[in-house]
Amino acid sequence: MLSNFTETTLEQPIEKPFVCEAPNKMQKPETWASNLKYLIVGTLFGIVFVKAEIISWFRIQEMFRLQSFFMYGVIGSAVLVGMISVFLIKKFNIKTLSGETVEFHPKKFQKGQIYGGLTFGLGWAITGACPGPLFAQIGSGYWVVIVTLLSAVAGTWTYGYFKDKLPN
Repeated sequence: MLSNFTETTLEQPIEKPFVCEAPNKMQKPETWASNLKYLIVGTLFGIVFVKAEIISWFRIQEMFRLQSFFMYGVIGSAVLVGMISVFLIKKFNIKTLSGETVEFHPKKFQKGQIYGGLTFGLGWAITGACPGPLFAQIGSGYWVVIVTLLSAVAGTWTYGYFKDKLPN
């Protein structure tokens, strides 16, 4: 979650910096101007998604119907690149662009991850979109995908609201 709020003290209000409250414990707040690099990389990433047909509803349906290896190859390549990247980050102690150390935290398995994965996969199969390509699809003019985006946001909000009440 992002925050940019004011706390009140007896002396005067204290403005909190606009930083991500992520578990990576980011120490250096980034300015809006420095976030331009993320916009550029995200735009280029979206263009690659469109040109590689990763956002194609038909490609996704082919995958779920086991009619084409294309998307499995893309996903497998992404997993391989991710594995190599994590290995290199750990081995060479690679820092973030702002010079901070990258920390990896072990994940504890919970059976709710199975239900979440099944729900995610079902939504992906029905809509033909996972969260990554949603913005590229909208940017390509597939306006109906806004319904999928709003549904994803509503699902995330609902999970966050009920998270503490759900079984582990």
